[in-house]
Amino acid sequence: MRVVFLGTGTSVGIPMIGCKCRVCRSADPRNRRRRTSLYVKAAGQHLIVDTPPDFREQVLQFGVSRVDAVLFTHAHADHVLGLDDIRRFNTIQAGVIPAFGLPATIVDLRRIFDYVRGEAPPSGMFRPRIAFREVAGPFTIGEVQVEALPVVHDPKPTVGYLFRAEGRSVGFAPDCHEMPAETLARLNGVDMMILDCLRRRPHPTHLTVKQSVAMLKRIEARRSYLIHMCHDIDHEEVNRTLPDGISLAYDGLAVDL
Repeated sequence: MRVVFLGTGTSVGIPMIGCKCRVCRSADPRNRRRRTSLYVKAAGQHLIVDTPPDFREQVLQFGVSRVDAVLFTHAHADHVLGLDDIRRFNTIQAGVIPAFGLPATIVDLRRIFDYVRGEAPPSGMFRPRIAFREVAGPFTIGEVQVEALPVVHDPKPTVGYLFRAEGRSVGFAPDCHEMPAETLARLNGVDMMILDCLRRRPHPTHLTVKQSVAMLKRIEARRSYLIHMCHDIDHEEVNRTLPDGISLAYDGLAVDL
């Protein structure tokens, strides 16, 4: 099982437009953060979680050459607006690609991308071929077992995902302020947990560094990574303060389990 962090930033990305703070001007490449997206390769499957506006740039830079399925955590702009670029993978792979999400998320995706269909477009047209699939419980993609786990983010329904394949497990919750007890229980003891961590100061819809660390201690993963970070977080400065087994992720980080 291989996990590649295609993006680790919050909705505005880092550097932020018009900002001259030390993180936005940093020469450390780990402080350059595209909007959050994850690439999971397991049991012969190649899965994308969320397609942010930076999706094209991400797949080009980090060598994503195949997409067997797309999964969406929720329908905020920073998690969905790159969906149109899936059309290149339709062409490369000569087929339809499934996209999974909560029913409310699929409704939003169909509204935003009302031209997307599963069938081939008319001759000369270049459009994504997506089969939208509503998530209503655990499901499989090939030999990968997937669970959509509810989290509290804002009024828009939001999930994290639990992936199990080849004896390994990965939890992913990029936008989260709280977790129901049932979600925490399902994630307990995973091999890798990837969790929201916007900044140090409190936020109404995202976890802080302190809150993320506390939640990760409850989950007790073998290793954990923090993502969805804003420009308040300098990678080197914050990373060295974290407990053993917990690290800040960065764009392009690849982890094998």
